[in-house]
Amino acid sequence: MKITSIGLKNGIFDDKYGKRGQEISIPFKIEDIPKNTKSFAFLFEDKDAIPVCGFSFIHWVGWNLTRDEVHEGESETANDFISGYHSLSKETDKHYVGMAPPDKDHTYELHVYALDRMIDLDEQHYFNDLYWKMEGHILEEAILKGIYKS
Repeated sequence: MKITSIGLKNGIFDDKYGKRGQEISIPFKIEDIPKNTKSFAFLFEDKDAIPVCGFSFIHWVGWNLTRDEVHEGESETANDFISGYHSLSKETDKHYVGMAPPDKDHTYELHVYALDRMIDLDEQHYFNDLYWKMEGHILEEAILKGIYKS
């Protein structure tokens, strides 16, 4: 499985997906999908945030995606997959929170999981809930990495 994004050029995410832009969710496309895939789940995270805030910062998490492409800004408009809680969910009701590295350039990772089933969770859940529901149902995982300039 392979993940690509038109929002990533030469390993750098476009400004519009973070603090210097509109903070709209990143677009991505899934290719070479494993046989028997019923849905996808995804996680967009910043592990470089650990020294700053003490944990890997989750910018977007979603599941029950049944198509191979997500367009920019769909975190707020799509109704055919579920976006769960991110690390600032108690402070904002947006499904995606834009990239905003406070100390230096950060590397962001988009993890996409091909699953052999749909996930029985509503949007009132965090990645840890999704993680346990995916256990034993992941056919393949792909990771797309890119930098957002501070």
